[in-house]
Amino acid sequence: RAGYDAIIIEGRAERPTYIWIDDDTVQLMNAEHLWGKTPVETEEAIRKELGDYYIRVACIGPAGEKLVRVAGIMNDRSRWAGRCGLGAVMGSKNLKAIAVRGTKDIEVAHPEELEELVKVLKERAMGPASTKYRTYGTLMNFVAYTKLQTIPTHNFGRTYVEGMEKWSDYINERFVVRIIGCYSCPMRCHHVCVVPEGPYKGATARLEYEPTWALSANCGVNRLDATVRAIELCDHYGMDGISTGVIVSFVMDCYEHGYLTKEDLDGIEANFGNHEAMLELVRKIGERDGIGDILAEGVKRAAEILAEKKGIPEIKNLACHFKGVEMTGYDIRSLKTAALGYMVSFRGACHNRHGAYGPDIAGKVDRFKAEKGRGKVVADIEDLYTLIDSFVVCKFSRRIYVEEGGFGDFAKLYTYVTGIKVTAEDMRATGARINVLARVINVREGFSRKDDYPYWKAMNVPVPEDGPAKGCVLTKEECDLLLDDYYAVRGYNKDGIPLPETLKKLGLDEFIPIVEARLEG
Repeated sequence: RAGYDAIIIEGRAERPTYIWIDDDTVQLMNAEHLWGKTPVETEEAIRKELGDYYIRVACIGPAGEKLVRVAGIMNDRSRWAGRCGLGAVMGSKNLKAIAVRGTKDIEVAHPEELEELVKVLKERAMGPASTKYRTYGTLMNFVAYTKLQTIPTHNFGRTYVEGMEKWSDYINERFVVRIIGCYSCPMRCHHVCVVPEGPYKGATARLEYEPTWALSANCGVNRLDATVRAIELCDHYGMDGISTGVIVSFVMDCYEHGYLTKEDLDGIEANFGNHEAMLELVRKIGERDGIGDILAEGVKRAAEILAEKKGIPEIKNLACHFKGVEMTGYDIRSLKTAALGYMVSFRGACHNRHGAYGPDIAGKVDRFKAEKGRGKVVADIEDLYTLIDSFVVCKFSRRIYVEEGGFGDFAKLYTYVTGIKVTAEDMRATGARINVLARVINVREGFSRKDDYPYWKAMNVPVPEDGPAKGCVLTKEECDLLLDDYYAVRGYNKDGIPLPETLKKLGLDEFIPIVEARLEG
């Protein structure tokens, strides 16, 4: 409502600063008094300083200030741009926060048609499409995924922690005190948890499946009160709970293999299941304290540093990531479509880029089999997901967009808001254009097929436990089949480089020199 489509921030401030946007007025404000504060403290301090509770604030915490590479950006107390270290980017600019107050009206081209469509979408949002999010939330995944044996545990080595199938009920009965929603959202998926007793009494955090999994099952931890505290600590420092948990589980794996010792870890006995060790490692990462200074570089860089320092190259085999981004809570050894989605994701291990676990888990495909046709499945989901992001709507609402695969609803939204008539196919092409352009950017930075293969454990450590996924692993042959199929669908060459004719077809002619340079090289 302040009237800006985007904000571009260049350079670095000489001292800690926050940007104050008040409609047409933009000011650089001194943030030295905010440096060191948590994101919640920062948000409250800025609102008090500017005298308006309704000001919206995006800010970083101490981890972003210290350039922790898994630091995120928070707004509205618990909503995050959590992944890929954007908080560290703000910190590198000495930028503590961006505060915005907008008072302008938002005009749309066809308000009556838009209102009718919104009513339909709201009805869908209150129906079966969102029951999971409105009741148990994403924590429900612990029930279904445990049965399917698709939850990775113990740093992606195993698939079970004792009692895991009961965690959803346990958390909702013992810890959830409120269920709230984002502004104007009818789903109300936000599960606020408070630990009622014990050593972590009073710990408060919003629990979702991914950070909960990362800071429990993947660390072999079944003390969920400690998990609430761990997520609270991540919020305090301003860090991505997923990446932080994966870094901690990597350390535990190294410790159990004998690659890292108690002395290497500042006296921490980092066995799987040690919830106290987990919490201390989270703290050390957030403060870049001791071993935490290395771990704050992210799992890929940390593994490389430690492998060289210790003279143990095998340490790198235990770092589970795609393109340097820590892996999320889906065991791709038995989810072959999801495996492809992660492999080709342009920002690494991000389940929100593709959602390709959906067809596997729903039984729409044989999740144990890699076969031709999965490339189109993944590309279609990618195009829809990218469109959802471009409209700046929530991924949890994805099932309410149903016309023509969802693209029809987005075509109507775009037409009613802008007055520019577009079709479902126009929207589909837009999704493809964005995904291919993102691939071009990666190609410019040196990425190719070699960077699309999974982490070592997915291809070398079969699922050990009895169950439907026992023995599952990803083979090089399966990965090659899936990548070849996807590249053909997208119009890339065998090395994953978009072809000039593909860019021309999508209206991306200006980027052809980038791919030609790589193709000639």
